[in-house]
Amino acid sequence: MMKIDVLTLFPEMFSGVLGHSILHKAAEKSAVQYNVVNFRDYADNKHQTVDDYPYGGGAGMVLKPQPIFDAVAALREQAESKRTRVILLCPQGKRYDQKKAEELAKEEHLIFVCGHYEGYDERIREHVVTDEISIGDYVLTGGELGAMVVIDSVVRLLPEVLGNQESHMKDSFSTGLLEHPHYTRPSDFRGMMVPEVLLQGHHKLIEEWRNKEALRRTYLRRPDLLEKIELTNDQENWLNEIKKEYE
Repeated sequence: MMKIDVLTLFPEMFSGVLGHSILHKAAEKSAVQYNVVNFRDYADNKHQTVDDYPYGGGAGMVLKPQPIFDAVAALREQAESKRTRVILLCPQGKRYDQKKAEELAKEEHLIFVCGHYEGYDERIREHVVTDEISIGDYVLTGGELGAMVVIDSVVRLLPEVLGNQESHMKDSFSTGLLEHPHYTRPSDFRGMMVPEVLLQGHHKLIEEWRNKEALRRTYLRRPDLLEKIELTNDQENWLNEIKKEYE
């Protein structure tokens, strides 16, 4: 079972996300255990202050190292796993992607550090954190929303969490390509028809159509992804056909 600890100044933000849908079901199935901690509880001063003015001056407040250091140490001591990944959510981190989600899903213990204010004392990055993650090139008011995104993308990959174990294997980015289009009933909706190949029950042709459409969608929307993967001979031929359609 994976253990996920979250260090935040606003633990109430996580109750709705972790208490519903797939994340909640994952906990019910004992695939994951969540523990949301207010790291203000670890402050060693009577006012439970967790931030202070930056040395050298400047706008904003900076999170002090002591509460984070002590909170992470306590959580590591409580964990059964000897290997812990401590993840800092921040705009300076490495851009998050599906490959990283798959990597983290193999771990037993994750600690997410969600900061607020102007930033973190640099010693937190240097001596506590194992991973710095950014969910995009923009700035949020805190790390909570980023942590929720990462947790959701990781937990859904855990064994037995999704009803169909093949579901996440064909997700966008899992194969290096965007996912193919999906259709459901009715086959004719206000004159808009489902592609005929999907109605014939020929599984080989359906799989071929899906592969081609995944290539088409990637070529049109995210051609940069095609530079990062090695295509099969069939995929190379299909891609050439697709390119000719748009010349």
